[in-house]
Amino acid sequence: MTINEHTSVSLAQPYVEGLAEHLLCYQHCDACSAAQTFAHDACQFCGAETLFWRTSSGRGRVHAVTVVARAPSDYFRSLAPYTLVVVALDEGARVMGHAAAGIQIDQEVVATFFKHLDQMLVRFEPNP
Repeated sequence: MTINEHTSVSLAQPYVEGLAEHLLCYQHCDACSAAQTFAHDACQFCGAETLFWRTSSGRGRVHAVTVVARAPSDYFRSLAPYTLVVVALDEGARVMGHAAAGIQIDQEVVATFFKHLDQMLVRFEPNP
């Protein structure tokens, strides 16, 4: 399905619905084969509007790590301190998520999921 078929709903709805089913989804451009995580109307690499949602294997490599000691809102306060990572998925897209403590840059990881209050979130764990 192309992203234009989702005009009456949030562009990110397929991503959020995927999380609810323990799936990590990303957009794939049919024109240039690029992968992107954030929902857009057009490919951020070539500008084509032929974007399709695909499901990632959930595997990737850590690109960046930070430890959040002070939560940005009350919603995340009960999780602090927590580790956030940017992961370059095997499919090419980058995604941010929570991570197990001690995760390091360039480490291979796999996506898992956890529910926090009313929302499903991604947590990356070391890939065995």
